[in-house]
Amino acid sequence: MEVAVASRALAVWEHRKVVGLLVRRDLKVKYQQSVLGYAWTMLEPLALTMVYYFVFGVILSADRGMPPEAQAYGGFVLFLVAGILPWTTFGAILNEAPRAMLTHSKLITTMKVPREIFPMATVGTKFVEYILTWPVLLVFVFALGGHFTLMGLLVWLPLAVVLTFAFGLGVTLFLSAVNVLLRDVERLVRILSRLLFYGSAILFPASMVLSSGIPEWLKTLYQLNPLMGIFQMHRAVWFPEFAELTPSTLALTSSVVGSILMLIIGYWTFRRLEMSVLKEL
Repeated sequence: MEVAVASRALAVWEHRKVVGLLVRRDLKVKYQQSVLGYAWTMLEPLALTMVYYFVFGVILSADRGMPPEAQAYGGFVLFLVAGILPWTTFGAILNEAPRAMLTHSKLITTMKVPREIFPMATVGTKFVEYILTWPVLLVFVFALGGHFTLMGLLVWLPLAVVLTFAFGLGVTLFLSAVNVLLRDVERLVRILSRLLFYGSAILFPASMVLSSGIPEWLKTLYQLNPLMGIFQMHRAVWFPEFAELTPSTLALTSSVVGSILMLIIGYWTFRRLEMSVLKEL
C-alpha cells in the first residue's frame, strides 16, 4: 500500500506541469470575457465585508466578542476581512469540488496522467486566486493600523494556508469522485457550504459562542469543526496577542488532525472509486 502511494505521488510530481497548464487555462477562461477581470477577485469579498459589517458589526454588535484592545489593531473590519478572504477561497473550492472530474471528463478519458491531477488543478486555481486577494488584505492591515509579529508570519500564516488547502484537497478528491456516481452530492454541498459558513466563526468571534450559556458538550462539538480553528489561524496572523482570537488547544488539534484525516479519506475514496468513475465518464 505504501509503495503504491509513493509510486502514485511520484507520478503526480512528474506531471506537475500539467497541473500548471490546467490552472493557467482555468484562470484564462474565467477572466477572458470579463471587463474587470482580476478586479472581481477583490470586489466580491469587499462587497461581502461591507454587508456583513453593517449587519453583524453595526446592527448585531458582534464586535463585542472581541477584546477592546483589538480595536487599535484594525478592529472588527480587519477581523471580517481576514476571515472572509480565506473563506471565499475555501467556499469556491467546496462549491467546485463535486464537478472537478466532470469538468475535465474529456481530458481524463484521453490523457494518460494520474487522475488526481484534475482535483489538484481545481484546488490550485483557487490557491492562485487566494494569493491575488492578499493586496486587498494588506491594504486593510496598513490602513486600519493592523500589525503582525514573527509568531503570526512564521507560525500561524503557514499553518493556516497549508491546512486550508490540505483540507480543501481532501474534500475535492472525495466529492469529485462520489459526485460522478451520485449526482445528488452537488446539491447537498450547497447546503453544507451555508452551514459551514455560519458554523466556522467567520462573522463573529468564536469566543461569543464559547462564553454563551449553551451546554458544554455543544461547545466542545463546535470546536471540533476543523474549519473553525483554521479560520482562527488566518486571523491570528493579525491578532496574535489576543487569546480570544487565536484557536484553543482543542480547536488547533482538531484543525490539524481533521485536515490530515480529510486528506487521507479523500485520497482513499478517490482511489477506491477511480475505476467506477472512469466507466461512468
